[in-house]
Amino acid sequence: MFERFTGSARDAVTQARTEAADLGDVEVGTQHVLLGVLWNAEGAGKQLLDEIGLDYRTTRQRIADGVGQTFPDAEALRGIGIDLDEVRRRAEQAFGKGALNRRGGGREDGRPRFAQESKKTLELALREAIALRQNYLGTEHILLGLTRLPASSAGRLIAASGVTPDELGARLRQRLRKAA
Repeated sequence: MFERFTGSARDAVTQARTEAADLGDVEVGTQHVLLGVLWNAEGAGKQLLDEIGLDYRTTRQRIADGVGQTFPDAEALRGIGIDLDEVRRRAEQAFGKGALNRRGGGREDGRPRFAQESKKTLELALREAIALRQNYLGTEHILLGLTRLPASSAGRLIAASGVTPDELGARLRQRLRKAA
């Protein structure tokens, strides 16, 4: 699959792993893949991200602050009076920013492994390139793959920009078809 990746797309995937490691995460999540795309996007995808105001620096800060993360048991804990946001705030107040970031685990070489959702994103990116009859896979296709998982961390970060992942994907597909 990687032989179809453009240099920019390969760099985006590599950057996603770097972002996960820098943020202290053991897995490369969709939020890290989005950061990799933002860091190295070009062409139609980059133009569209700029238009909706989704930029690398702001998105990275939002991820570091925990925006877009899912905590499956948060609602259950809230039901018994535990507010995870307050727990995070107090832990960071006492132990420093990022004190509750997931560390350890990962691969034996210490690099974060790709989460299933991130692997699925790359598979969906390849499907998008094939559907568009394009013989390469670029950052725009990775972005399309991300829009196909609206409940993911990246999907929530995209939605926070005021555009749903479905809307972003439709607009990007339209631009790519026009360019072809």
